[in-house]
Amino acid sequence: MSTKLNILVPVKRVIDFAIKPRINKAGSGIEKAGVKFSINPFCDIAVEESIRIRETNKSFVDKIHAVSIGPSKAQDILRSSLAKGIDSATLVDAKEEEIEPLAVAKVLKKIVESKGSNLVILGKQAIDDDSNHTGQMLAGLLNWPQVTNAAKVTVNGSGDSVTSVTVVREIDGGEETLEAELPLIITADLRLNEPRFASLPNIMKAKKKPLEKLSLEKDFGELDLKQRLKVLKVEEPKEREAGVKVKNVDELIAKLKDLKAI
Repeated sequence: MSTKLNILVPVKRVIDFAIKPRINKAGSGIEKAGVKFSINPFCDIAVEESIRIRETNKSFVDKIHAVSIGPSKAQDILRSSLAKGIDSATLVDAKEEEIEPLAVAKVLKKIVESKGSNLVILGKQAIDDDSNHTGQMLAGLLNWPQVTNAAKVTVNGSGDSVTSVTVVREIDGGEETLEAELPLIITADLRLNEPRFASLPNIMKAKKKPLEKLSLEKDFGELDLKQRLKVLKVEEPKEREAGVKVKNVDELIAKLKDLKAI
C-alpha cells in the first residue's frame, strides 16, 4: 500500500510585516483600525514549501489543504494561498476574537483528523504575538514527532510511496539533520525558502477552488477554548540614549567606569 502526503498548512492573518505597529490609546494592544493586513511571513514560507514539495515529488503528494482560524477577512490570505498552488482551504471563523496557541492547536487537531492529514507544515511563529507555540502544542496533542525551525526539507521514498522526511534545522554553531517517518509536524524558519508571487491568471483560477467555511463557536463548541492568558499592558520600549564615540581604549574604559558598567 502506497503512502502519499496529505499536507495541511495552517496560515494566519497578521498586520503586514512592512508596517510599524502602533499601540492603541488604551495601551491594551496594537492599533488595528485602518491598518494593512497580510499573511504571516512564516506561514507564507510554509505555503511555499508545501508547493515545492509537490513540484519536486509529484508522485508523493496527494493533496495540500490550507486552514486559517480568524476573522472572515482571513479569506484573503487563503485565496492568495490557493492562487499560489494550494488545492483547497478551510476558514474557521472566529469573528474578531483573539485565539491563543493552545486553542489553535486544539482546533487544528480536529481538522487534521477530519482531513486525514499526515504532514503539517506551519510557520514557526506569528509576527504579532511571537509565541512560537502552536506547532509544538499540536504535535503534543496528536502525539506526533516534530521538527521545528526547518531550514531544508527533503521527502524520501520510492515509486509513489513516502518512507520518511529529512529536515535540516539551524542551531547555534551549525546545523542539525533529523529524519522522521510520517505522520509529522514541521515548523518553517525564515531561510527555508523565498515565497513566490501569485500570477494574475492563478488569482482568477483560485476563485473557483473550494473554500470551506466553519464556525469556531458552532463547529468546535465542544472544545475547551477559554482564554488562559491576559494582557495587562502594552507599551513602547524606552528610547535608547544616543551613543558617543571614543578616541581610544583608555577613553572607552573611563567612560564605562563613569557609567559603573565595569
